[in-house]
Amino acid sequence: MSLQEQIKKDLTAAMKAKDEETKSALRVILGELSRSDQKTISDDGVIKTLQKLAKGEKEVIEKQGGGKDSAFLRIVESYLPKMATDEEIRAWIAANIDFSLYKNKMQAMGEIMKHFGAGADGNRVKAVLQGM
Repeated sequence: MSLQEQIKKDLTAAMKAKDEETKSALRVILGELSRSDQKTISDDGVIKTLQKLAKGEKEVIEKQGGGKDSAFLRIVESYLPKMATDEEIRAWIAANIDFSLYKNKMQAMGEIMKHFGAGADGNRVKAVLQGM
């Protein structure tokens, strides 16, 4: 089952359970996904949309003084893949990247991001690389 189908299924369940918070959050997500030209969106496309929504919600929370919990953000993040930790990124780089093949460390970013995909934030990978 694709991520998009899972969200639709969860929306149906939330409607039956009369869970207004989840229902409204999932409707926002599906509304955002429906803006795409395609009827079905790949899981990577759905993840990118979810990341964009999460980033926007975090910015709103920050502008409102931060510290405030957001049910919408919790629901959006529940569909995102677990993000790699700095230690996991560092260990993978140490085991798989030969820096002698590159003029500088940052040139290895493409290969690292290809491995981690949506499971690692580019800024976090860059910070780990700079610290090595």
